[in-house]
Amino acid sequence: MRAMVLRAGQRALREERIDLPLPGPRQVEIAVEACGVCRTDLHVVDCELPDPALPLIPGHEIVGRVTACGAEVREPAIGQRVGVPWLGRTCGSCFYCRMGAENLCDDPGFTGYTLNGGFAERCLADARYVFPLPGDDDPVALAPLLCAGLIGYRSLRKAGDARRLGFYGFGAAAHILVQIATWQGREVYAFTRPGDTAAQDFARETGAVWAGGSDTAAPVPLDAAILFAPVGALIPAALRAVRKGGRVVCGGIHMSDVPSFPYADLWGERHVLSVANLTRADGEEFFPLARKAGVRTRTVPYPLAQANAALDDLRAGRLQGAAVLMP
Repeated sequence: MRAMVLRAGQRALREERIDLPLPGPRQVEIAVEACGVCRTDLHVVDCELPDPALPLIPGHEIVGRVTACGAEVREPAIGQRVGVPWLGRTCGSCFYCRMGAENLCDDPGFTGYTLNGGFAERCLADARYVFPLPGDDDPVALAPLLCAGLIGYRSLRKAGDARRLGFYGFGAAAHILVQIATWQGREVYAFTRPGDTAAQDFARETGAVWAGGSDTAAPVPLDAAILFAPVGALIPAALRAVRKGGRVVCGGIHMSDVPSFPYADLWGERHVLSVANLTRADGEEFFPLARKAGVRTRTVPYPLAQANAALDDLRAGRLQGAAVLMP
């Protein structure tokens, strides 16, 4: 099969032909229909996340059809469409797994990071960690839901019942979450790179009541803010934007260093918290909610061989919506 592979000492993916092993007892083999290109893939390729399992096939927003099942797999069935997310497996026995926080597992496996992912024609996945997906929907449109949607949804939940929400960084996750938030009756205020009027227009088109640069003060006190941009300097800015008792939720897996800031910015029982990974329960809640809210993703499709171009466009901020590879 064809795959885009990251090897030691390189920051660009190389197209290779490799043999896919037979699925293990609890695995399924999947013919990849589409795979989203996530900012976490960029962090892996740019060596901002430590110790990827090289050589590695990135990609963790996978949509495809099951083509073979291991001996112990009862579902999903061959031919069924499934989605493969970032969380590829957990140990099931550590303190966090036992307390129902599998996203914090001490010995996890992550798709496209410590496990091979979906920048390929086929992939393997643990059958217990895939999600059933509608068989008649566009696979390209579904792909961003597998991480941008899921992690964004977990971030939204951590923001609590905030009615006025600030989104810092308006890309794949924010354009999904603004649709859910507005459907829930919330107001979204979008903060983009200073001067990025295209992203600000995109935010307003998808439901934001206001959009401006991240160097601009919020027009109203916010109940909570979610940081999708991996920029540590945005944490003090977001703290100044939220009211007393407000929350600042960091939705990314990687962020640049947070600069020092006056204690007064935090005082007033403001909270800063992070979101780590996802749980299968998140998916069980999110996918029906996204369908009920009528979420529509904006995507930019690329052939599999153009994975590096997709990553470059994401790195440079040239995308409005989500990049998706099509094998």
